[in-house]
Amino acid sequence: MLDEREAGRIVVETVTQMAREQRPLMMRVLPEGPPRYWKHFPEKDARDARTKARWYYHVHADGDRDADEHGHFHLFLHRTQIDPGAKPIAIPPQGEDARAKVVHLAGLSIDQVGIPRAWFMTNRHVTNEFMYPAETLIAHLSAYDVDETREDATVNRFLTAMVALYRDELAELIEERDAALDALGDDPERFEKGHDVLSHRKIDLDAKIGALGLF
Repeated sequence: MLDEREAGRIVVETVTQMAREQRPLMMRVLPEGPPRYWKHFPEKDARDARTKARWYYHVHADGDRDADEHGHFHLFLHRTQIDPGAKPIAIPPQGEDARAKVVHLAGLSIDQVGIPRAWFMTNRHVTNEFMYPAETLIAHLSAYDVDETREDATVNRFLTAMVALYRDELAELIEERDAALDALGDDPERFEKGHDVLSHRKIDLDAKIGALGLF
């Protein structure tokens, strides 16, 4: 995993490049034309050829997202990246036959001009994931690397670096996710309905980069 300072440099580099080229994140991911709500972009997700980690971007319909959000990324590890002995706390209804063997790492919300605005953690049913406990997921944050998907290379590098840059915050959010689940009690259905977003934190990218003293 990139160290925090190197990750910060890459985030600054990629954001600067996107601004210079006047092609923000959403323009690098979405097709031209009117928005197509709820669809995955790319359609079958961006999958890293080496790690199998992946991402996709999508846009919720008006009224189902914050006014300043354009859309958000969902970031995933592949289940084969998790230590074989680790036990999930919840699995898809299809069990081991679930088509996508994904573990949701985080959601990354993007504002109307293409700048990250918030991280968030979702319930199991939102992405039909194999959900692992906080301790396991935090231990595998360093496995997130999507530099080798077939999609836009700048987007790939940006997402890999953002996870490394915000590792500590993501660890806290994952712990908050599990605390929110615990507060729902022992009902096994707590993973399968409602409570879509379990933890959330705003991003101040300028402050984060400034605190590293890189520039």
